[in-house]
Amino acid sequence: MKFKLDENLGDIGRDLLEAEGYDVMTVAQQQMSGTDDQRIYDVCLAEARVLATLDHDFGHTLRFPPEATAGIAILECRGPQSPRAIKARIAELIAVLRSNSIEGQLWIVEPGRVRIRQHGPS
Repeated sequence: MKFKLDENLGDIGRDLLEAEGYDVMTVAQQQMSGTDDQRIYDVCLAEARVLATLDHDFGHTLRFPPEATAGIAILECRGPQSPRAIKARIAELIAVLRSNSIEGQLWIVEPGRVRIRQHGPS
């Protein structure tokens, strides 16, 4: 599985994902810092990468339909968005990925739980 870490994450959590065998690229590595959300979404589609982000705008499923993607994971950090809190959300994401596929889904990774939005019937 391949991941793209949004610029609001930088490299935080990259080591955790790579330790699990995931291929990880960052927005910054691709010189996409400051790029609009639509472009990031499109690049993730083209590269078949799961987008991991703190940006709640990607939760707007009409604008960014998760069913067309490798998956979208929004990390919810209550309080300050510290590196420690972000790493905790990445660890929770990894734990759920061990038994569930994120493909085509939007996951909101909160402290202690993951809310999964699956595509409903047409």
